[in-house]
This record gives sequence, structure tokens and C-alpha cells, in this order.
Amino acid sequence: MTTPTTDPSPEPAAERRSWLRDHSELGVCVLLLALGVLVLADALTMDVDLTQRGPVGPRTVPVVVGAGLLVVAALLAVDVLRGGRGQAETGEDVDLSEPADWRTVLLLAGVFLGAAVLIDPFGFPVAGALLFWGAAFALGSRRFDRDPLIAAVVSLVTYAVFDNLLGVPLPGGPLMGVL
Repeated sequence: MTTPTTDPSPEPAAERRSWLRDHSELGVCVLLLALGVLVLADALTMDVDLTQRGPVGPRTVPVVVGAGLLVVAALLAVDVLRGGRGQAETGEDVDLSEPADWRTVLLLAGVFLGAAVLIDPFGFPVAGALLFWGAAFALGSRRFDRDPLIAAVVSLVTYAVFDNLLGVPLPGGPLMGVL
């Protein structure tokens, strides 16, 4: 007489998948934890010249940000494990039944990459104007009479504020002598 073999039920694997799906926000917690550890490790291994340090050193902001990331990761993990769930995105301008607009995403990525490539040879004012105009075009604006002018003004004002007022040197490119 043969004994019937009991096949192990696939329920534990299904239960595990269901639990992971119900607690998928824990992935964000892991990402925040890793990012916080990375920021803290980088901040604490930063070379700091003690003679150039003021009352608040260059490590202060990264340490605060890294610690904040760790605290947010822990609080989010506790909330998720207690049954908290993220709400689905709602908004009057968001239609969740429509697929993603990959054309816009790819256009924006191309504009950002183009600006990154053009900033050294042409400077920030030209690359920034192309960035602002390209982003407006990718997001749907088709006002060819107005958009390039607005982009140029925004780029020049941004350049002037950062370069002259804030002391952050941006490449001027061929316009360096003019500006």
C-alpha cells in the first residue's frame, strides 16, 4: 500500500508575496535608509581644514540631512508596519487611467542632457535659455514668439543672481565679456 504524499502547499510563497505587496512602501524606507547612510558616511569622511572652518563647518548640513533621512526612514517603516498605507495619487489634472507620456519624458531628458553638454562651450546663459525653452516646449507650450524671449530673460536673471549676488561662479561662455 502506498502512502499518499502530501505536496507542500504553495500558500507560504503566495502569502509572502501578498505581504510584500501590502507593505511595498518598505522599499522607500530601504531607499531612504541607504541614502541617509551614504550621506552620513560621505559627510563624516569629508576632509575639513580646521583653519578655514567657521562656527558652522561644512559637515553640518550633510550630517543634519543624513540624520533626517534616517529618522524619516524609521518613522515611515514604523507607520507601514502598523498598517499605514500611501494614498493613490489624486488630483484634478491627473488621469490615472491614461498611460505615461514617454515622449514628454524623453524630450525633457534630452533637453537636460543637451544643456549639460552645452554649458561648457556656450556658457550658462545660452545653455540655460535652451534648457528653459526646451522644457517649456516639451511640456506643451508652442508660443514661438514669446517662449524663447522668456527663456532668455529667466536664464540671464538666474545667471546674474547666482554669479553676481550669490557669488556662485557659473560659466559665462562667449558672453563672458558682454555680461
